[in-house]
Amino acid sequence: MKLALFDLDHTLLPLDSDHSWGVFTTALGWNDPVVFSQRNDEFYAHYQAGTLDIYDYVRFATRATRERGATESAHAHARFMDEVIRPRITSEALALVRSHQLAGDAVVIVTATNEFVTRPIAQAFGVSELIAVELERDARDWITGEIRGTPSFREGKVIRVDQWLGQQGWGWADVEITFYSDSMNDLPLLEKAHHPVATNPDARLRQLATERGWRILELFQE
Repeated sequence: MKLALFDLDHTLLPLDSDHSWGVFTTALGWNDPVVFSQRNDEFYAHYQAGTLDIYDYVRFATRATRERGATESAHAHARFMDEVIRPRITSEALALVRSHQLAGDAVVIVTATNEFVTRPIAQAFGVSELIAVELERDARDWITGEIRGTPSFREGKVIRVDQWLGQQGWGWADVEITFYSDSMNDLPLLEKAHHPVATNPDARLRQLATERGWRILELFQE
């Protein structure tokens, strides 16, 4: 089975969806603009540097959503999709995903962003299989700010893909994997892929891909 795995932020999208959700909700008045912007940017810098504490970040990133509740958050996310995400989904990114689907490949989005933010985005790309950071839920079935299971981040992406393969009745030997990613954070999964594709790569990944002869894809200009 041929398997096409896609990172999401800065790979299929020319933005970071989690960071953008924070900016969007701040504009709605959900966060203190100065404090939130400073911390949001600090976390993003840690992500780029490969030093992010994913557990601290998820608590921070979901706080306003948790406080607003499911109904208000769902309405806000629908606006976020219409105003921020869909206008930035390029025809080139859609065509790349569609080309794998038309070839009969299994297509999965594998992202370190949480499921609340990313599930509707995966659907907008026509992808039903999503591996994202899963969120713990309370007795009311609302998110708590904690992560359930292994976060799909760095080495965790390999673990989560392994779990997904097992759910399909497959192992690594049963699939031929192409993985598209922009980030050195995804190096563990890029090294597991038969066909790693550095897509709109950051400087560190671009250098490594060049050294190793990996394909480099410029899907869009950010």
